[in-house]
Amino acid sequence: MKDTLRMTHQREVILDELGKVKTHPTADSLYERVKKRLPRISLATVYRNLEILSEAGMIRKLEISGRQKRFDWDLEQHDHIFCVQCQRVDNLELKSQQRISLPTEDDKGYQIDGCRVEFYGVCPQCQKKNANPKKKRGTKKMDCKPKSCGSGGGCKAGLSERQQEVLEALAKCDKACGSKDIAAATSLEPKQISCQITALKKKGLVASPARCKYEITQDGRKALS
Repeated sequence: MKDTLRMTHQREVILDELGKVKTHPTADSLYERVKKRLPRISLATVYRNLEILSEAGMIRKLEISGRQKRFDWDLEQHDHIFCVQCQRVDNLELKSQQRISLPTEDDKGYQIDGCRVEFYGVCPQCQKKNANPKKKRGTKKMDCKPKSCGSGGGCKAGLSERQQEVLEALAKCDKACGSKDIAAATSLEPKQISCQITALKKKGLVASPARCKYEITQDGRKALS
C-alpha cells in the first residue's frame, strides 16, 4: 500500500510536521502545527490522513491504554513508556535479550508477527511537581461530586470526563462532525459517544444541524472555558 499511496501536498505537510516533533503527538496537537502551514485544512482531514498514512505503514499509530491515539514518525522497532499524569510518551530502546518471547506451546496456534511492550509510570517532570506542589494565590480548585457527573472529580461545569472529551473534540472541528470523526479524536467508542452526545444536547451544549452531524454551541464553548 505504501508504494501505491498517492502523496498529496497535505500528506507531505503532515509527514513533515510529524517528523519535526519527537513527542508522539496526538492528531489534535499535530493539527495545530499543520494549520499554520495549511490554514484551510480541517481537523477531520488531518485525522483521516493520519489513519491512511498509518495503514500504509508510513507512520506508526500508538493506541495506549484507551487514551487518545498518538502518532510516531520513527518506524524503527522500539517500545514506549508513558506518564499517567501528563500523558507524555517516550521511546524505549530495549536490548534483544530483554524482549519477550512466546513459547510455541503458549501461542494458541497463532503465527506471531511481533510484540508490543508498554510501560507506564510518572515522568521526572511530574515527580518534581508532585514533590513541590504550587498553589495559586486567591484561587481554589472546585471539584465536582462523583454522583453528579460520574467523573470522580475535577470536571468543568458539571461535565463528566467523557462529555468534556467530546466537547473538546467538537470545539476543534471547523464544521459539523459525525460520530466517526469524534471517535477518531477521542478515546471513546461510537456507542459511548452517542450516549454523551444525547446528554450534551439535553444540556444545550451540542446542536445537531444535520442528521447524524453535531457541533458545539456557544454555551458548550463557555462550559469548556
